[in-house]
Amino acid sequence: MLPGFFILGIVKLQMERKRVKCFVDGFNLYHAVADLKINHLKWLNLRKLTEAFIKPTQEVLESVFYFSAYPTWLEGSYRRHQTYVKALEAMGVTAVIGHFKEKQKKCLKCGAKWCAHEEKQSDVNFAINLLHQAHIDGFDKAFLITADSDLCPVINLVLDTFPEKELVILTPPNRYQIAREIRSKVITNKIKQKHLFASLLPENIYDSKKQLICTRPTEYSQKNN
Repeated sequence: MLPGFFILGIVKLQMERKRVKCFVDGFNLYHAVADLKINHLKWLNLRKLTEAFIKPTQEVLESVFYFSAYPTWLEGSYRRHQTYVKALEAMGVTAVIGHFKEKQKKCLKCGAKWCAHEEKQSDVNFAINLLHQAHIDGFDKAFLITADSDLCPVINLVLDTFPEKELVILTPPNRYQIAREIRSKVITNKIKQKHLFASLLPENIYDSKKQLICTRPTEYSQKNN
């Protein structure tokens, strides 16, 4: 049986640890990983990735929020993305899904027209959730996985309004240099390939009752790299 003072020490340590939440710019991270041309790294466990930057004796990861949108007009990509979100949610990640909007474009030289798709809401969802969590005192420290300078205004607002909150940028692979503006605001760490390789989801995802939730898409198998 553990001595009472030892148990009290553990409880005190747990109470004093900083509460950490992570906010993930889904497409910013996805395109950085896709540029590596190592497809199986897309099957990424965002909680495990975040935990690689946690100080276990000083911090505790409470939540991970994933902001993205489904490419509904691309059957294969849509299916894989849905599967990935199921896997993330099984790991305790909160997915906040926006949408794409069709946008007609025209070539000024030849007059050709085509339909493009523009992601909507993800940046806004990221910003309002970060601000909301700061407002309700939902964290002591927040990791922001992004290199998108469009998020600078909300970062400035949180830092100015809640100076006691600590924000840390985790730049996606090979995005550190292009993230000059956003990393000028706060402490920045680099997500490297070694972090991705160490943070992959298992091939099969099960619930607490051992029921299969989903299986890794074949396109994300190491054999297809």
